[in-house]
Amino acid sequence: METTLPRLLFASAERFGEASAVEDGELRWSFAELEQRALAAARAFIASGLGRGDRVALWAPNRAEWIQAALGVHCAGGAIVPLNTRLKGPEAAYILRKSRARALCTVGEFLDTRYVEALADEDVPALELMADFDGGQAGALAWEEFVARGARVTESEVRTRALAVDAEDMSDLLFTSGTTGNPKGVIASHGQTLRAFASWSEVVGLRQGDRYLIVNPFFHSFGYKAGWLACLMQGATALPHPVFDVEAIFERVSRERVSVLPGPPTVYQSFLAHPDRAEHDLSNLRLAVTGAAPTPVELIRRMRTELGFETIITGYGLTECCGIVSMCRYDDEPETIATTSGRALPDVEVRCVDADGKEVPRGEPGEVLVRGYNVMRGYFDDEAETRKTIDADGWLHTGDVAVMNERGYLRITDRIKDMFIVGGFNCYPAEIENALFGSGRFAQVAVIGIPDERMGEVGMAFVVPAPGEAIEPESVIAWSRENMANYKVPRRVAVMDALPTNASGKVTKFALREWARENPA
Repeated sequence: METTLPRLLFASAERFGEASAVEDGELRWSFAELEQRALAAARAFIASGLGRGDRVALWAPNRAEWIQAALGVHCAGGAIVPLNTRLKGPEAAYILRKSRARALCTVGEFLDTRYVEALADEDVPALELMADFDGGQAGALAWEEFVARGARVTESEVRTRALAVDAEDMSDLLFTSGTTGNPKGVIASHGQTLRAFASWSEVVGLRQGDRYLIVNPFFHSFGYKAGWLACLMQGATALPHPVFDVEAIFERVSRERVSVLPGPPTVYQSFLAHPDRAEHDLSNLRLAVTGAAPTPVELIRRMRTELGFETIITGYGLTECCGIVSMCRYDDEPETIATTSGRALPDVEVRCVDADGKEVPRGEPGEVLVRGYNVMRGYFDDEAETRKTIDADGWLHTGDVAVMNERGYLRITDRIKDMFIVGGFNCYPAEIENALFGSGRFAQVAVIGIPDERMGEVGMAFVVPAPGEAIEPESVIAWSRENMANYKVPRRVAVMDALPTNASGKVTKFALREWARENPA
C-alpha cells in the first residue's frame, strides 16, 4: 500500500490509465490525465515558492480543479487547508491566519459569496497568492495563468519533490467546526490517512469502475478522504456535486449511472420525502454509506426497500481521527447495520468510559475514547487543547456518548454537550428523534433541550411533516406520551418547512436553540 498521496497518484495512473477518474460537467479526466494535471499544478506551486510543509488553502465547492489543486499541493510537498464554503470573510481569515497559509485557491462566486472580495479588508499577513479557478476576480490569478507559471520547473524536479514526501508529513489541516470556541486545526499525516481509507474502501466495497456521486463537501473528510481520495485508491470515477439539491441529484443519478452515493442521514431523508422520486431511474444505486449523525432504524429499512440500495454501511468518525473510527462489515446481519455504527477499524482501540474515566460495563452508555494510528497528530499550534483532548496514555476523548455491546459494536447515542437533564433523568436527543422518525409521520426530526423553571430542562422537537401529513404540535406531544417515557416527551413542538443544515448536511442545532430563544412559547 502506498504511504503518501503523491505515490498513490502515480500508482493509480499506472494501474488505471485511461479509465475515467473525474467527470465534472463537460470535463473528463482519466487517471493518467489527472496525474499530469496534478503535476502541472505542483510545478506552479514550486515555481511560486511553496516549500515542504507549507500550507495552501482551498475555498471552493466540489469541482475537478479542487482535486487537481490538492494533489498539486501534495506533490509539491505542502499540506492543504480546506475551508468551509459557507464561511464569511472574518471566519475564513481566522483560519488563514491560524494556519499561516501562503496561498489560496478559490472561485469567483458561489452561493452569493465572492471569496476574494470577502477577504479584501481582512488582515492575512502570510497569504502571498490567490488563484481563481474561474479566472474572473480582481486580485487573483486566473487558474490557467497560475498553472502556466510551472513551465520553468522541470518534470524531473517535480517528481523528485513528490517522491521526497514522507508518510509522516502533514497532508492536511482540517479545522473543526468551532462549536465550543474558535475552530482548531487538526493535523493529519499522509500515512495515517491512506491507511485509514484503504480500510474504509475495503469495508464498504468500493470497486474499480464504480461511479461515485460526491455530494459531501470536499472541505469535510467525508467528501475529501472518503470521497475523491477513496476513488483514486480504488479506480472509481469521482463525480463532484457542488450543491445539495434533491432534484438535481436524482437527475445525475439517472443520467450518469451513479452507483455509489454516501451522505449523512438527512440526505436520504430528503430523497424519501421528495414527491417526484418515483419519476426518476435510481436503479443503478448500489452502495450507501452513512454516518455523521445518529441513523434511525426505519430510515435504513426504507433506503433498502424504497431507494433500492443493495448495500448500506453505517460508520462513525470524527475529524480528530482522520474521519473514521468504526464501521459495520459486509457479513453483519441487517439488524446490526441498522442499529449500530460498527466496530473499530483494525488496529484501532475503542472504549466507553464514565465521568471518572473508568470503562463502563458493556451495554451502559459512556464517552467514546479512541486510540490508534488514526488519531490526529495534534491541534496545529495548540498544545494546550491537544493535551485536553488526548490524554497521557494516548486516548482521544471524543465527547460522543455510545453504548458498546458484547461484540464491540458501538451505538452512538449523542454528543455529551447535546444531552439534557429532565428532573434528574438524562435525555439523549437521538433516542427521541429515532422514535419520532419511526412513526412515519415526519420527513425530518431534531430535538434539543430548552430551559424549564420546574424541571431544569425539557425537550423541544422540531419536525418537518412527511408528504401528505398534516401535523399539529399537540398531536406530536400526544403520540410521544403514548410511545416513550414521560421525561423524554417533548414539552414543545415546532412544525417547520425545513430544518437548518450546514454544508455537510448535518442539522445545525445551535440554530435551533437560537430559534427557540427568539421565539418563546
